Amino acid sequence: MSSPKVLFGFHAVGVRLKTAPTSIIEIYFEPTRRDARMRQFIDRVKEAGVRLIEADGFRIAKLAGSHGHQGVAARVEPVTQVRSLDELLENLEATGNAQPLLLVLDGITDPHNLGACLRVADGAGAQAVIAPKDHAAGINATVAKVASGAAETMPYFMVTNLARTLNELKERNIWVIGTSDDADKTIYEVDLKGPVALVLGAEGEGMRQLTRKTCDELVSIPMHGAVESLNVSVASGVCLYEALRQRR
Repeated sequence: MSSPKVLFGFHAVGVRLKTAPTSIIEIYFEPTRRDARMRQFIDRVKEAGVRLIEADGFRIAKLAGSHGHQGVAARVEPVTQVRSLDELLENLEATGNAQPLLLVLDGITDPHNLGACLRVADGAGAQAVIAPKDHAAGINATVAKVASGAAETMPYFMVTNLARTLNELKERNIWVIGTSDDADKTIYEVDLKGPVALVLGAEGEGMRQLTRKTCDELVSIPMHGAVESLNVSVASGVCLYEALRQRR
């Protein structure tokens, strides 16, 4: 059995409280914080019947491994999620969802960027985020905090060989679209209504060469100001929400 993990911050703990309250072992809160947000949060915890423990900020910071805990942390049991990308895609096919929307991150090592990408992927209705096991951030407490609960709901698959995984997606008729500053087409000039995997690399460096070669098509995000590139989470939002707009 997997050992308990720690979530912290109102969003991360609040989403778990909403989606899987029975998986929460206990919630620690800072009693000196008496603002409306904390009072409402405590009311929700009591309604869910979850054990509440008073703790000072130092103890919560030690538990969370961060001082950005907002006075709230929780020890939780892992929630059962889809175990593999293949299982996810097979489930989508079985339920008649033939138009998956996937986000692929190549070389994103900053946990804040990963958390923000998970959050925007969840918001846009993507079914999964994919990354290589090497040169990529894993899920930790910081990622969960920044993701504002999306780390609990968005499947995140770290694969051994990203290029091979992209080829497997193509075998399932999923169009693999990479982003590159020097691409001739923009994100607004491609059809994103079908099954799509959007591939983004790290800011500045972009995708690795093999990843780039594996893509079916490359697109750019138009830049009209002085800056040359966008943060990967912002770029992910632009691409995913363009797909969402087209599908609506």
